[in-house]
Amino acid sequence: MISFFRELKQRNPVLFYSGWISFVGAIVCFVLMLINNTIVLGINAWIKPMKFFLSTTIFCWTIGWYIYYLQWKRKQLIYSWMVFIVLGFELVVVTWQAANGRLSHFNISSSFYLLLFNLMGVAITILTLWTAYIGYLFFRQKQFNIPRSYLWGIRLGIIYFVIFCFEGGLMAARLSHTVGAADGGEGLPLLNWSRGYGDLRIAHFFGMHSLQVLPLAGYFVFKTTRGIIIFSLVYLALLVGLTVMALNAIPII
Repeated sequence: MISFFRELKQRNPVLFYSGWISFVGAIVCFVLMLINNTIVLGINAWIKPMKFFLSTTIFCWTIGWYIYYLQWKRKQLIYSWMVFIVLGFELVVVTWQAANGRLSHFNISSSFYLLLFNLMGVAITILTLWTAYIGYLFFRQKQFNIPRSYLWGIRLGIIYFVIFCFEGGLMAARLSHTVGAADGGEGLPLLNWSRGYGDLRIAHFFGMHSLQVLPLAGYFVFKTTRGIIIFSLVYLALLVGLTVMALNAIPII
């Protein structure tokens, strides 16, 4: 693990430190969760920012590791700073709203909160489209010094990540992640996924974490391009199934 962080620091200092800043933020939110009883939508207000900080940490370290394989170093640097700025903005808004006991997403209770929500949507759209461009570069570049199965895991992981980032737009359009009831009902511990109705966050979660699942599978498990592609198709079927279940108000448990 230490060698991983040493290598990551050399590969991408911007996202290396961004990930650590987010990790510290997650720890702070965890402590605040233990000492602060503010409730938002039926759960402790600090759970959501804690999850966002952890997700940002994982994304920064993951994409920072992958883009090192691309030959365009300036594109890497510009993309890395974009990630830092965009996700930094998202985290500031989510944390500030939580600190005040308010929703960050789907909050249209005032013109200012609506503006913040819309700006978050614009920021994430920029991040998603730019990440799609990074995925394109992984197809455009012809020479890689990594296993083909690993390369295809990265390519497909980015594609799935982009698709299910945009699936988040479905939640934004509905102003809700729960299907069949209002947000805020009984959910799984910490994750808070609905136990009684459909929840679009589940496919969103597993879809975005394709960015870790598929490359790791391509590197450690499937040693052929065919193997990782077949696994990716099975994984996609799972993601589609989770989405269909959610849209039909069917809980996973």
